[in-house]
Amino acid sequence: MRPRYRWQLRSRSLELGERTLIMGVVNVTPDSFYDGGNFLSPEKAVEHALRLLDEGADILDIGGESTRPGAHVSGEDPAPVAAGKPGVSAEEELRRVLPVLEGVRRARPDAILSVDTYKASVAQAVVAAGAEIVNDVSAFQWDPEMASTCAGLKCGVVLMHTRGKPEEWRKLPAESNPTSLVEHELANRVEAALERGVERSRIVLDPGFGFGKNFEENYPLLAHLGQLQGLGFPLLAGTSRKSFVGRSIARRTGQDAPPSRRLYGSLSAMVVSILHGAHVVRVHDVRSSVEAAAVADEVLLAGRLP
Repeated sequence: MRPRYRWQLRSRSLELGERTLIMGVVNVTPDSFYDGGNFLSPEKAVEHALRLLDEGADILDIGGESTRPGAHVSGEDPAPVAAGKPGVSAEEELRRVLPVLEGVRRARPDAILSVDTYKASVAQAVVAAGAEIVNDVSAFQWDPEMASTCAGLKCGVVLMHTRGKPEEWRKLPAESNPTSLVEHELANRVEAALERGVERSRIVLDPGFGFGKNFEENYPLLAHLGQLQGLGFPLLAGTSRKSFVGRSIARRTGQDAPPSRRLYGSLSAMVVSILHGAHVVRVHDVRSSVEAAAVADEVLLAGRLP
């Protein structure tokens, strides 16, 4: 059973639980794991975003910095980090994101826009430009000003669980009970957000599939996703084109499937996440996800009938 919530955004609210909401991914980056470099120009990115809306996306999530495995993140400080590689500065992130956000808003003023960022200054600027949601993959951990900034902005927020930073993920020790770990650590992040003034009604939680979890940890987390409902918040799941999906395909075919060949596996994982309680799914492939989610929603509806 999937509980219902009202998600309070910057200027409106969304009903969650009656049907699954589809969040379409718009990456304005040169190096994202699946579509990096495809939509670097604002014109191409806006065209892609409008196409996703036409295909049925309820929300667009615009990102200007890749947090794929091995990426280097640096908060507000653009100085070089591990291995001498710089992260993406707030100024560069805004240079990529703002023209896309503004272009979509001009074409579709009613579109619900989210920005995928962990930097407080970026959050401040994009919400001022019309974003309704800030999607922070670090759950307010990588920038100490992020929680209080979002509290003041009164926008919707997504708090995602991650272990460490992307450049550390390949060296993390295995976790024997990933679901309980995610549950415990997300509860801590929620408490920190509430203490800094973020309202409960503005929070959605994301277990962070693939973010600091190895292949063996993602499937138990997916199988027991419903356990996270006990936290009392709506859930967002992002399994689209992730490497753990490609590794599963390899068990059948003998070859690890690259991101371009993970569509059907991604849809399967997405449907499982919905049946276990996800209210929002973050996807690259909107049209097929809309259709698959519609079937999963009918199953959930039938489960409520006597």
